[in-house]
Amino acid sequence: MMQAYLLEKTGRIDRNSAPLVSKSVPIPSPGSGQICIRVSVCGVCHTELDEIEGRTPPQAFPVIPGHQVVGEVVETGTDTTLLPGDRVGVAWIFSCCEECDFCRSGRENLCADFLATGRDRDGGYAEYMVVAESFAYKIPAAIGDVEAAPLLCAGAIGYRSLKLAAIADGNVLGLTGFGASNHLVLKLAKGLYPESKVLVFARSEKQQALARELGAFWAGGTDEVPPLVPEAIIDTTPAWLPVLKSLKMLAPGGRLIINAIRKEGHDVELLKTIDYPEHLWLEKEVKSVANITRADVRDYLRIADRLRIRPQVTEYPFSQANEALRDLKFSKGTGARVLVMG
Repeated sequence: MMQAYLLEKTGRIDRNSAPLVSKSVPIPSPGSGQICIRVSVCGVCHTELDEIEGRTPPQAFPVIPGHQVVGEVVETGTDTTLLPGDRVGVAWIFSCCEECDFCRSGRENLCADFLATGRDRDGGYAEYMVVAESFAYKIPAAIGDVEAAPLLCAGAIGYRSLKLAAIADGNVLGLTGFGASNHLVLKLAKGLYPESKVLVFARSEKQQALARELGAFWAGGTDEVPPLVPEAIIDTTPAWLPVLKSLKMLAPGGRLIINAIRKEGHDVELLKTIDYPEHLWLEKEVKSVANITRADVRDYLRIADRLRIRPQVTEYPFSQANEALRDLKFSKGTGARVLVMG
């Protein structure tokens, strides 16, 4: 048997919530093409909040959340090449059909049969998990377990966002929201586009200070006017107001990338105030980031290793999963959050 956190129903998280239930459940066994991983760490992602609060609910209950998983292979099924002792990671993409046009063209993130780790299948808030070998990634030796976990989602999805932003070196990049993903985007942009200036819009002074520490040209609040006009903006917030602010701020021909699986609906009425000349005129574009591909994860891990990109991390013992989720929702701390097994 193993210890795991189960999500048994959706519901709103408040400052006293304990949405996950700790239980003893059977250790899963790998089938053909699968591996069983002893989990060492699992990142805590905002998408978990979306799952728990019902914006992107699980297919069935109960489910074990968690999709930034790092651990050691302890058992393999038939038809596998990984060996016990290999260190691997698991990301948001748990599986896809591998046969449709999207999958065959490298856009498996758009597959109709896309299954998400920790939402559609059990994830890493547990001592062990099973996944297909083809959806596990070897972690570069120089990257530690705790450092690797946020790279598997916050980092890799940020990498996909930056690719979709399609900036050139020297372009001005804006980042709206400065949590686990955008603080890694800033580090990535500084490495790939050294002549580009990065503007950061964050609601807390701690986040703004961290952005400046990591090399942002400017950091301020969402309502502040930056000293430069961004040619692209990556929005990682759960709200709609930054979308309007970003569209108004973009340079002509600029592109807004919305890096969020779901937006929270409490301010959706703001969308009715979109003004075509002010927000969309002059060939401005809006593009969403949908899920992630295996190539995103593999490529980003190589780049992060080469550029020595490491996340800012707050560690929590596995026993404090609910506390980590509450802190994430109510924006206590900066950077990424990671659960560490005892």
